[in-house]
This record gives sequence, C-alpha cells and structure tokens, in this order.
Amino acid sequence: MIRPALLAAALLAGLTSATQAPARFVPITRVELFAPGLASTAHSEIRLTLSPDGLTALWFSRDRPGGDGDYDLWIARRTAAGWGAAEPVPFNTPGRDFDPAFSADGRTVFFCSDRPGGLGGDDLYRVSFDGRDFGAPENLGPTVNSSNDEFAPMLARDDRRLLFSSDRPGGAGGHDLYVAARGPDGFQAARALENGLNSPAHEFDATFLGDDRTIVFARAADFATSRVDLYLGDSAAPRTEAVRLPEPVNHAEQDTYGAMIDWSAPDRLLFSARRRPGQGMDLYSVGYRLD
Repeated sequence: MIRPALLAAALLAGLTSATQAPARFVPITRVELFAPGLASTAHSEIRLTLSPDGLTALWFSRDRPGGDGDYDLWIARRTAAGWGAAEPVPFNTPGRDFDPAFSADGRTVFFCSDRPGGLGGDDLYRVSFDGRDFGAPENLGPTVNSSNDEFAPMLARDDRRLLFSSDRPGGAGGHDLYVAARGPDGFQAARALENGLNSPAHEFDATFLGDDRTIVFARAADFATSRVDLYLGDSAAPRTEAVRLPEPVNHAEQDTYGAMIDWSAPDRLLFSARRRPGQGMDLYSVGYRLD
C-alpha cells in the first residue's frame, strides 16, 4: 500500500516538473508607430524605453547619422507640443552603446557598451538620471558581466532582479537569458534561467511585463539568417514553455525584437520591428492584457 504522504509527495513532484504554459498575451489596441519622423525614421531604431512620467524617450540606432560611434543612444523629450527632436545622449562613445532601459522609478538607465574599461565584449552599465541630466556611467561589475557579450539589461519593478542575456559558456545555446539578484551589497552572481525558456537558439532582448514575472523576449535560431520573433514566458514557473506572440506584434516574414515595458503605462509593450517597405527597424507600441 502506498502511504498517503508518499502519494502526495509523488503528485507534487509530478506537478512541479510538468511544463507550464504562461499567461496568454492579448493585444487590446492597434500597433502604433512611435514618433514618426523624429524617432522612427528611415534608419534603424531599436529598443525604445520610456520614463515613468512619459516625458523622456530613449532608444538606440546602429546607423542614424549624427552620433559618436557605430551604435548610439538617442533621447527625445516630450512637451505640451509633443515630442521634440532626437539628440544623441552625452555619454555615447565611438564604439557600441545600445539597449537602454529605464528603471521603474526613472532614476537609472541601464545600457550596453563595449567602451574601454569593461570586462570584454559588450558589458552592462548603468547611469543615473534626474529627469534632465545624466550622471557618469558605471560598469555593473564581474558578478553580472563576463568576458563574453551581455545584452539588453532590464531591472524588474521590485528593484531586486536584473534580467539580461549573455553568450558566456555554460548556457543552453547561443545567447541565453540570465537573472542577477540584487542584494544590499549590489548584484549577486548571475544565473541562467533554468526553467526551459533557454534553448539551443538565441534568447535575448527580454523585459518583465506589468506582473513582474511574465517576460517577453526575442528568439532567433541564427542571428545572420533567421527571422527574429517575440515570445512569452513565465520567469517564476519551475518549467515553462515559450509561446510566440500573436500577430500583428510578430510578423510572418519580418523581424520583431527589442521588447520593453512602457513604464508610463505598464499595460503597454514597446518593441522594434521592420514593417514599412524600404525602411529600417522602427519603434512601435501596443496595449495588451494577460489572460
């Protein structure tokens, strides 16, 4: 006879090892182009992030003229008259500066850079922001960065978990999703998500959504030849599947990536996509709910 306690333990083990589907992502507004002619131009604009007061927009471009290097961060400010002209941020370098992300309180911007003084490749940095001016960029250090590349940092609303991707050794494939817990003395050693979201493909450009556990991230089998799509996953489930976001967020033929929560309206997702013929990547937003 199987004892009830042993049966309960076996059932619990089966439940925790089963793969769990994330909440369903349901678009509830039309997909809208962000600031056409000012932010979304004929060049490639990627990973839009908005401050919680909705008055400051940051993104990066890999080919927009007027910056300091190959990849540059750009800023636009909103007034009663609308969005003003875009300008490069003052802390760009001649190298690669990309993947900006506001913190939930708007006081910090996280970003990536290969500027001198890092640990190797593209590293993660943060810079303070007082609503008008930026402080001095600070490397997040060896508990987060490695000698390989780190992309797309994003701090959860609870201020305790930094989400990003890296192609460091020990992952499931190319780029994988990592989380670094934040303690009283700073970020602790980053750990790869081990709940089934990482795969032999590349997982990158991830953001927490408004519930602070569901994530949207990009996946591509190969950076050079594969289409990139956005997927949904549950970062807190022991085992979870990745579910491709529906159209019109994703597209049957064109790339979609650079996802970021809109801190001024957390039920809105910001993303980058190639939709206009003859144009580069543009910046878009869509309202959503999780069912």
